[in-house]
Amino acid sequence: MAHLAIADGFHKIIDVNEPVRHLGTGFIFTEGPLWHPVENHLIFSDMPGDVRRKYMPGQGISEIARPSNKGNGMTYDADLNLLICEHATSSVVRVNRDGTRETLCSKFAGKELNSPNDIVVANDGSIYFTDPTYGRQEHFGVPRPTQLDFQGVYRLPPGHRPGDEPQLVVDKYLFGQPNGLCFSPCGKWMWVNDTDQANIRMFDVAGDGHLTNGRLFAGGIRDDQLAGLPDGMKADQDGNLYVTAPGGVWVYSFHGELLGKITCPEMVANMHWGGDDWSTLFLCASTSLYSVKMRKRGREEPFMRYRFHPPKAQEFPAVTSSAASPLILKDHLDFRIEGARTAMILQDLQNDVMIDGGAFAATGSPDHARDQNVVANVRRLADAVRSRGGMIIHVWMVLEPGAPYLCQHAELQKGLKDNKALVRGTWGVAPAAGLEPQPGDLIVEKMSMSAWETSRLDAYLRHGGRDTIINTGSWTNMSVEHTARTGADKGYRMIVPEDACSTMNADWHQVSINYAMQNVAAVTRTNAVIAALA
Repeated sequence: MAHLAIADGFHKIIDVNEPVRHLGTGFIFTEGPLWHPVENHLIFSDMPGDVRRKYMPGQGISEIARPSNKGNGMTYDADLNLLICEHATSSVVRVNRDGTRETLCSKFAGKELNSPNDIVVANDGSIYFTDPTYGRQEHFGVPRPTQLDFQGVYRLPPGHRPGDEPQLVVDKYLFGQPNGLCFSPCGKWMWVNDTDQANIRMFDVAGDGHLTNGRLFAGGIRDDQLAGLPDGMKADQDGNLYVTAPGGVWVYSFHGELLGKITCPEMVANMHWGGDDWSTLFLCASTSLYSVKMRKRGREEPFMRYRFHPPKAQEFPAVTSSAASPLILKDHLDFRIEGARTAMILQDLQNDVMIDGGAFAATGSPDHARDQNVVANVRRLADAVRSRGGMIIHVWMVLEPGAPYLCQHAELQKGLKDNKALVRGTWGVAPAAGLEPQPGDLIVEKMSMSAWETSRLDAYLRHGGRDTIINTGSWTNMSVEHTARTGADKGYRMIVPEDACSTMNADWHQVSINYAMQNVAAVTRTNAVIAALA
């Protein structure tokens, strides 16, 4: 099912032949998708079913709340507390990370809100939401008369106290049924759509948080032949606007030009950016959940900037010896690894580095490599990656005789030159027996500890469409760790199977695995990686 390009700019947003993947079905009416930036899962609502569900890549869909007060739109605040628009209670509520629940607001001018519908958080922490009447209708909510005589757009300012009434930020009679709302990437503008009027308005966000200078951004978003109207709405990193519409999702430029249409098998009600790099668009479409890979990333919302704060040093096991302190590892990966998007790095697994008789054998590295069973584990994992369409890249340190122009400011580089290690054409530079390149593998040469700085590694990965890296090699606390750190900075998902890595001894290995690696990679074992390969 091809997507429809109306303007050339659409091709920069999506491949017109990009498949829309079916992730799950059997629901009544899906809404409110929301991606968790740390736990890497999607939650979504099913209002008529009065249930909230979670989609975990590689594990499927499960229920997480029933009843759910017929919740609809959701988002996180900057601290990853969950904000929910509830149809059944006419409330905006906050479910804190410890599970406690607070009603942020439920009334305006002493009267019940209609049914809060969609919700976003501004860069200053203020919360905006729309309030149509759908949650007081059969099927989507609880039938009951309205108390307000208008459908508004509201704001909870920074410092808002739970229970205080919200601020009305637009003329109360401007909208028929205000629904989706979305900030521009810079936060200076906001779009709000109207399902009844089938249009989108654009506003300036004033210093006091009110929406001013409203103007028509796009109209006529309807089609008598296709189901779908303006409902959910999102922006990408460049300010292009995505809105649910007849046949799927329509995409507009920042200036209101219709660029093209993303086609979906079912009527789409809402969408959310997600995935490792926020470039997957998840679609809540009637009875099903779908996803489609985009060429753009989503607008950065405050909760997307959340970063894991590791425990304080004293909370980690004290490092005395490997026997006294366990490694911190994931027993299994909570995501699937797609072979076509994955590359495996075999770094510095060369004779001089980790084999008896090599230039650095006196460091103890051959003994640790044997203890880790590195050669066998790496070979087994590489075979699994190859069989699933993954890219295999051998990264070797290779120096010319005499190591000309090799930097001598660090002890590692001095050691390489002094020990005449890893010299082109010698036995020491060759890969360890059993880890020789196979047909179709790539070889990258470097002159740095990290695999990135002096090689063509990044070009191979980008050109090959790879965003996930399985990082193996020797030495754990040097080459492997440096490569993981830089890979994470570059936006790659880094996976480190610790039993496919080795260094000089178990203590050095453990310190790297338990401290540095925890913040930049998913750290696990070879068997878990093989199990997660799709």
